[in-house]
Amino acid sequence: MVTYLGLSLAGMLGGAVIIEAIFNIPGIGGLMVSSINNKEGTVVVGIATLLVLVYLVFNLLVDLTYGLIDPRVRI
Repeated sequence: MVTYLGLSLAGMLGGAVIIEAIFNIPGIGGLMVSSINNKEGTVVVGIATLLVLVYLVFNLLVDLTYGLIDPRVRI
């Protein structure tokens, strides 16, 4: 359950780009799409880096939560 929750939260970030582009909602996904259309490479790299960092934090939180839930997994 914890793995599924972590992956679904991370997947929502990737889906935000698509949903914001389709429904014209202002946000980080809309900014990324407009930056791609305007060929602003530095903004695209910055947003992609931010999304990757958030994804890594979600995975770290999932791994730390395993230690709280199951004492056999603790280091």
